[in-house]
Amino acid sequence: MSRKNSIFIAATGQNVGKTTTSLGIVSGLKKRFENLGFIKPVGQRHVFVERNLAVDKDVVLFKDYFKLTHPYPDMSPVILPRGTTKQYLDQEIPQDNFDNSILRSFHNINDSSDFTVVEGTGHVGVGSIVGLSNAKVAKMLDLDIILIATGGIGSTFDEISLNKSLCDQYGVKIKGVVLNKVLPEKLKSSSYYIQKALERWNIPLMGVIPYEEFLLQPSFHDLSLLFGEPILSGRDFLYRHFKHTRVVATDCEYFTNDKRLDQLVITPATRDDIVKEMVRKHQNSKGESLEGGIILTGTTKPSQESIESLKKLNMPCIYVPHTLYDTTQKINSFVSKISSKDFSKIHSAISLVENNINFEKIIDSL
Repeated sequence: MSRKNSIFIAATGQNVGKTTTSLGIVSGLKKRFENLGFIKPVGQRHVFVERNLAVDKDVVLFKDYFKLTHPYPDMSPVILPRGTTKQYLDQEIPQDNFDNSILRSFHNINDSSDFTVVEGTGHVGVGSIVGLSNAKVAKMLDLDIILIATGGIGSTFDEISLNKSLCDQYGVKIKGVVLNKVLPEKLKSSSYYIQKALERWNIPLMGVIPYEEFLLQPSFHDLSLLFGEPILSGRDFLYRHFKHTRVVATDCEYFTNDKRLDQLVITPATRDDIVKEMVRKHQNSKGESLEGGIILTGTTKPSQESIESLKKLNMPCIYVPHTLYDTTQKINSFVSKISSKDFSKIHSAISLVENNINFEKIIDSL
């Protein structure tokens, strides 16, 4: 028998959208339970808060946005920074240290909450190297798992099956499955056939979330962090997103005729003509905000004249001392994550997930 009014959320793989989905689930449950608890037992990507305390980034996001009251040490009891795996394997860190911290923190939160959401780290097997796989932690906390999977049919079910095998090994029940990032034209078929396939295990489908391009778009702040370069201008628009990305390396005339909104332009820093044209287009937009941004590339730094003109326009701009090709490739391979200050993306994620999750199934199944 699993613990009442608590769920463990895990994913079938990396970049499935577990945190995005968890945002919507927490938001929906918070409207149904006055005192909601949240804990991420095992964290990897962390930031420092309150007197240099290392805390998982997702915990900061959830605590700040939802105004959760439990202390950081309980919400993020175990952090695995670089080097922890070797220390563990060299027996410098006892297993009991991890287990006891997680158990103590979970009980502190769960005992003072009407409902507790536990967010895992990645797929069900993540953390196995240090004895903290999601399956093992869920078993330790006596919790059932809600599994987040990407939209599809065959490959999606294969991933669910693979994760279920480890849950079975630990005697952990999969309470339900949520499909995420399902292409609009495949919503009906994916929902129907995955639900039909899950019937063999008596596992319900608890939600089908459509693919939303905006949630994958990096903000300008994300790009600045990606390259480790400072913002040269446009600090008021750090969390601006771009629907279009255009590499401009040819004649300026082609760029002049392109009037698309929400466009990130990547061009060599030596192309003062492109910078001037971008400034002119925004100045002549007749009150309509083009909401653009620009990344200047190459070994030659941009001219002071270009930087000053972009500053006057408050246009988001960074200079990246790499080739145009390398810069573009790095952006194309980058997977954007939701940050605690990216409110437009947070609101979009919550709205999308809340409208496509069956909360009655989640609550009634407990």
